[in-house]
Amino acid sequence: MSFVALQFDVAAADGDAWSDALLAAGALSVDAIDPRAGAADEAPVFDERVDGKTRWWPVSRLNALLPDDCDAQELLRCAAEIAGCCVPPHETSQIADRDWVRATQAQFAPIQVEDGLWVVPTWCTAPDPAAVNIALDPGLAFGSGAHATTRLCLSWLRANVPSGCSLLDYGCGSGILAIAAAKFGARRVTGVDIDPQAVASSAANAALNGVDATFVAVDELGAGTFDRVVANILANPLRLLAPVLAARTTPGGRLALAGVLAEQADVVAAAYARWFDVETWRVADGWVLLAGVRRRAEALGA
Repeated sequence: MSFVALQFDVAAADGDAWSDALLAAGALSVDAIDPRAGAADEAPVFDERVDGKTRWWPVSRLNALLPDDCDAQELLRCAAEIAGCCVPPHETSQIADRDWVRATQAQFAPIQVEDGLWVVPTWCTAPDPAAVNIALDPGLAFGSGAHATTRLCLSWLRANVPSGCSLLDYGCGSGILAIAAAKFGARRVTGVDIDPQAVASSAANAALNGVDATFVAVDELGAGTFDRVVANILANPLRLLAPVLAARTTPGGRLALAGVLAEQADVVAAAYARWFDVETWRVADGWVLLAGVRRRAEALGA
C-alpha cells in the first residue's frame, strides 16, 4: 500500500487544532516539527510555560500521512472547515510502499562517540564488545546518540564522572546520559523530564542496559543535591533553569549544559555566572557544551 504525504506550515499555537482536524478528516497520522530547528534563528520553546506564559515556537510544519486513494485536496478542505481556518498553501507527494520496519532500522547503525564508547541499536551487534556499549533504540524520546549535543554530553560524562558519584540528568529524554553515567560508575543516578513518555522510555532503556537508575517527573524529584548535573535541552530553557540547576548541584560539584548553539553560549553562561565558573568545554558541529564548577558558599559571599 502506498501513501500520500501532505505538508504545510501553520502558526505553532494552531498546531494541535490542525492536527486534530486532519485526523478527524481522515489522515492516518500527523506530526509537527519546527522548520527552523538547528538554525541560528530557531525559537526553541514549544508549549512550555516561560515567565508565567505559555510559549510556542512561531511556526509548526505539519506532515500528514494519507491513504493512497484519498483526495488530499478534499481532505484538507474538510480539515480547514473543522479547524475554522482557511486552506493554507501546501504540498503533496507520493510515498511508495516498503518494509517500514527494515527501512527505519537501516537508518540507524552503531555510533562511535569516541574510542571505547558506542551507542548500539538493539538489532545490531556491538562493533567492540570490550567497549562501553549503550544499547538504545531510537524512540519517541530525544537522545539516540546521533546528535552532536548528545555526543558532547557522553564525552563529558566519561571524562567527569568518577566512580561512586551522584548524578542528575535534567531533561533525560531517552535516558541515554543517565545510563552512560551509571555505566561509568555513578552510584546514585536520577533522571527527570516534563514528558511522561520520556520518563517511561528512560526507565525501559535503563532496564535494557541492566543499570540502576531512577526516572521521575520533574515535580516528583525529592530534595537533595548531586555531584554531577547534566542538562541537554536548549538555550532558552537552560537560561531560565539556572537557579534550579544551581540549587541541585553540590558545592564543588560539576555541571554540564548542552543544546546550546555557539552564538548562544555567552548568554547561557552569563545566566549561571552567579553560582558557577563556566567555560566552553568542547564544540561540535556548531553546538557548544558549557561546563562549570559550583562555587562554595564562602565564594558566593553567603
